[in-house]
Amino acid sequence: MTDERRDDLNGEPTDPGARHSRANKRDLHDENSSGKHEDDRERNDGNGDGSMRPGDMMLSHPTEEIWPQYAVISLGVWLVVSPPTLGYESTLMTWGTVLTGLVLIALAGITIYRESGYANYANGFVGLWLVFSPIAFWAPTAAAYANNMLVGVMVITFTVLIVMRSEMEGPAVPPGWSYNPSTGAQRAPLVVLGVFGFFASWYMAAYQLGYIGSAWDPLYGTGTEQILTSKVSAAFPVSDAGLGAVAYSVEALMAFMGDRRRWRTMPWMVTFFGIVVIPLGFVQVLLVIMQPIMVGTWCTLCLLSAFGMLWMISLTVDEVVAMGQYLVRLMRQGDSLWTAFWMGGMISEDESGVDETETRPIGDSPVSEPFWGVSIPWTLLVAMALGVWFMLSPTIFGTSGLMADSSHLMGSLVVSFTVIATAEPARAIRFLNIPLAVWIITVPWLVADVPTIAAINATVAGTLVLFLSIPRGPIVDRYGGWERYATLESVSRLNPLSN
Repeated sequence: MTDERRDDLNGEPTDPGARHSRANKRDLHDENSSGKHEDDRERNDGNGDGSMRPGDMMLSHPTEEIWPQYAVISLGVWLVVSPPTLGYESTLMTWGTVLTGLVLIALAGITIYRESGYANYANGFVGLWLVFSPIAFWAPTAAAYANNMLVGVMVITFTVLIVMRSEMEGPAVPPGWSYNPSTGAQRAPLVVLGVFGFFASWYMAAYQLGYIGSAWDPLYGTGTEQILTSKVSAAFPVSDAGLGAVAYSVEALMAFMGDRRRWRTMPWMVTFFGIVVIPLGFVQVLLVIMQPIMVGTWCTLCLLSAFGMLWMISLTVDEVVAMGQYLVRLMRQGDSLWTAFWMGGMISEDESGVDETETRPIGDSPVSEPFWGVSIPWTLLVAMALGVWFMLSPTIFGTSGLMADSSHLMGSLVVSFTVIATAEPARAIRFLNIPLAVWIITVPWLVADVPTIAAINATVAGTLVLFLSIPRGPIVDRYGGWERYATLESVSRLNPLSN
């Protein structure tokens, strides 16, 4: 063996200094590798501190707090035994309810013993089916309708609302916003309007399904009954009033869901809530608007529900915008749309809100906080009043035919777009009143047999609506840069009334 070879048979250096140096390099390599793997895990979690993402927390919570599952099991047992007692008078609905109760019991058991959060949320969909089932089966008795509907609401409450009530970590105000659009106070009006719409629709469904002999209408006599028995209502495969009750119950429940951070912790829920309230809600409003044209009368409860729905749309827009901005933010940081949509994420304290002087303090203004993000400039208020005036003009001026239909339709749409435009993030919606105003001005002079006074009234009202729809009015709050899309300030400057 030569003097130059100083390694042992295992390839390790025999010199103590060299061996110590190599050991240090090996430890450094192991530390770097461990750090790299830890970084990878944190990146997969989506949070820089390695904590669970909100979506993972919502999946784990039902398995950690299991008492709601026993309530669901009790409701399942109730569904199994109650149909014969309550006299459902429908074999199909009876067996459907019994089987649904057994499914509730099975899924709750899986949640408890297999620790499956997915099984718990599957029961939430079973609850949704229970809410819908009375109109799907055309429940022959009021007891059957009420039993399935109320049990379904309770199932959703125990499987979704309660398990999602826990406070998530992190700041609550979206980046660049002056307030939080998801506080309990912000959602309180949505719950109230949803509950009102539910009971109004439930009452009308009771008449439509034959549980009561008449439908009360303080303004239009038998108008409600005519609409509920019209060919338009008969064209639906299920009770359209009952379908409205389902929609309103879902809206009220979804307004309850989650904590004040849900705009970033539950993007999926805010998205579905926005879909139910904004596009589907506006479809409902359009159906009510078409009533005097297609049926020949109005319905008081329908009008009140539709007007409430317009305000629900106005109050929902801000939260949907905040959620959409946060999804874009997560995707720019490397998340896929799928992961960001279902799992949500975190933000740092430094990114939250605007600054201490411009961010509204949560809870300090219980009267005004529910309406943050909504303002009513005098221009929109007058435009709204003109829309109502135009809706009433056929009765006032004695017009009929196409002119009357045009007045009902255009006036209702002016009111609708103006109410939605009171939401500051949706202020640009007011520009949709401009083509409506042009129609209002033009039609009286193209239709025969329109009284001159009615034509002049339409021309004046339409001209006022046109000019009142150009100025944007004051924008009180900050929306993380959304203001430039919501206000279209370059267009607003065209009018001398612009603020």
